[in-house]
Amino acid sequence: MDNENIRSKFKELPLLKRWLDYLIMNQRDARPRWYIRLLAPLYQHRGRGSKIYRSVRMDTPPYRRFSLGRQSVIESFCCINNAVGDIVIGDHTRIGIHNTIIGPVAIGSHVNLAQGITVTALNHNFEDAEKRIDEQGVSTKQVVIGDDVWIGANVVVLPGVTIGMHCVVAAGAVVTKDVPPHSLVAGVPAKIIKTI
Repeated sequence: MDNENIRSKFKELPLLKRWLDYLIMNQRDARPRWYIRLLAPLYQHRGRGSKIYRSVRMDTPPYRRFSLGRQSVIESFCCINNAVGDIVIGDHTRIGIHNTIIGPVAIGSHVNLAQGITVTALNHNFEDAEKRIDEQGVSTKQVVIGDDVWIGANVVVLPGVTIGMHCVVAAGAVVTKDVPPHSLVAGVPAKIIKTI
């Protein structure tokens, strides 16, 4: 039975789902409980020669997939959160200092993310004016970053965006729409500057 079938079964049993979620996730801290984090090496996939620095906050509960490819690195002070969607990172990819990645996110191989980048597939719902925003739940749209991409410092990549292969995203850009392969984009919102 795959994870999606298991998740659909739990949706039919909301009390059991809430109880298991309570056992796995610290609701106040919005991260897996300490005893779940101790088991992370058993359920996270880390490719040969990969490295995750000790200061990285790995919010990776076991009911979602986390995979780091061969010779890939997640540098200091990053936050990796797959609580609402899988995170898959390819081979020979570098996630720079102080990045935040919130799934579902797929990052290709030979990708370089500079420092201070946010890649998020998560949005808080806010349409119902009769309810507080924190009562309305969240929605996700997968972010996909292709192979051979360089993303400059302090970039924000928003939900649902696909960045094609061999692209460059200039520092400080906010990527709100898909970026075709072989493009250089810059600005807020990011626009195509030239084809490379």
